[in-house]
Amino acid sequence: MALARNRRQQRTVDYWPGFVDALSTLLLAIMFLLSVFVLAQFLLSREVTSKDEVLSRLNSQINELTQLLSLERSNKQDLQDSLTDLQASLTQAESERSRLQSLLSAGAGAGAAAEGRIGELSSNLEAEKQVSARALSQVELLNQQIAALRRQIGALEEALNASESRDRESNAKIADLGKRLNVALAQRVQELNRYRSDFFGRLREILSDRENIRIVGDRFVFQSEVLFSSGSADISTAGQDEMKKLADAIIQLNKEIPGDINWVLRVDGHTDNVPLAGTGRFRDNWELSSARAVAVVKFLVANGVPANRLVAAGFGEYQSLDPADTPDARSRNRRIELKLTER
Repeated sequence: MALARNRRQQRTVDYWPGFVDALSTLLLAIMFLLSVFVLAQFLLSREVTSKDEVLSRLNSQINELTQLLSLERSNKQDLQDSLTDLQASLTQAESERSRLQSLLSAGAGAGAAAEGRIGELSSNLEAEKQVSARALSQVELLNQQIAALRRQIGALEEALNASESRDRESNAKIADLGKRLNVALAQRVQELNRYRSDFFGRLREILSDRENIRIVGDRFVFQSEVLFSSGSADISTAGQDEMKKLADAIIQLNKEIPGDINWVLRVDGHTDNVPLAGTGRFRDNWELSSARAVAVVKFLVANGVPANRLVAAGFGEYQSLDPADTPDARSRNRRIELKLTER
């Protein structure tokens, strides 16, 4: 017991997993912020586009009404000029009538001619009065039309102001939504990272410090030799013992993580770059890596792990940890990885 205690004290503390956890958390947060920014930009652009269309229609209607108002004002001015001319003619006719009446009074010889002239002027005077009355009626109608146009322009300006106010409110709501989404996701990421750290720490304790079982970044890695014989997807007896320990840890984790966190444990199968002969059970490394991942998932389900918390994926030889073409590198690349993530 003393010898084992001395050996544990001589082991150095490995800070690398914690550093990698922090880095992965930062990357997840940055990716989320970028996603929220793109979503907010999309929603804002769609909202602004809709508002721009409404503003364009309102501006077009205002321009049309302004042109109509200018035209009506021009017609009103023409009618007022005509009315002024008619009033001048009426004044002139009344003056002529007064002059003729004076002549009629002064000379009896010219009485008949003056009376005829007076009758003619009276008829013309009545006609001009009728024309003047019609002109006044048209001016009044134009005044009413101008007032109606002004009311329509006022209503359109009010609608335009209301639309701009709604735009400002929508922009404020979008900004507030983005902030709340950022806070919520940051909390979820932080909480899941805490459970991931606890889970990996528990696995490290129950699976011991074996060289072929280790933490790489945000993943717990089993070398394939721990679980499978060469070219096989059947879990060995020794591997089943390790997987039972893993199943117990996952079952306990499922009890601790709150139900509103939608998490899964992803099981990734990886092989080395040595091609298979193609004559055996598996034609290539794709099939071998996928079959090994599925075998681990099925074993965990058979030992009580909820199936909806597991995902199997095969990567073949294309996600290597060590690109060197050496036996040691190929051994490191043959592995099963476990990653705790959100679904």
